Amino acid sequence: MSVSHERRLTITRSARYYQAGELGPDTRQVWFVCHGYGQLAAYFIRHFHILTQTDPAAVVIAPEGLSRFYLSGTGGRVGATWMTREDRLAEIEDYVAYLNQLADAVRNECPAEVQFTVLGFSQGAATVSRWLARATFRPARLILWAGAFPPDVDFAVASRLLRQLPITLVCGDQDEFISAEDLTRQQEFIRGLGVEPEVVRFAGKHELNAAVLLRLQQSAAT
Repeated sequence: MSVSHERRLTITRSARYYQAGELGPDTRQVWFVCHGYGQLAAYFIRHFHILTQTDPAAVVIAPEGLSRFYLSGTGGRVGATWMTREDRLAEIEDYVAYLNQLADAVRNECPAEVQFTVLGFSQGAATVSRWLARATFRPARLILWAGAFPPDVDFAVASRLLRQLPITLVCGDQDEFISAEDLTRQQEFIRGLGVEPEVVRFAGKHELNAAVLLRLQQSAAT
């Protein structure tokens, strides 16, 4: 009887990201922003153009998930995802390595005193949380927007990561995927890791909000 075995092969592949603003000696703020399930970085980053328009010293980096798919059937609009349940651990390894490599390249083009903000939206919130648990740098703050810190990150690792790291939870008051109870549970979970998160609510659904982004940018500059 024939038996098949799973094998692994490490390859080199390209990864796409988008950038708003120009990195250089005058850069003071860099935002790494990770999209949600089924989104593409080219469209996601448009929500953040307001940050670079109001502050020429700001740069936004929007990486794109390594897996793309048709959002409906076998044609039409395309979206990207950071991972699925299939071969999940390998996909996490791949995107953590990708984001670390991207962050190193960006940091090499910035002054040492640059302030980094990491924002994850929806599925991207879990993505950036897992990434930062093994990142090659430490940001000035973490923003989890309409998403949650994943419970599968090792508790000791999560506690070390979040120690002295300001965390902001942002969620629309009409978010169709996150209830008020869900947000409260996330607050309590993060408190259990030793951090008191800031919570920002706005009038809206499962979406980004320009006024809130500007407020977060201004608070980072003070």
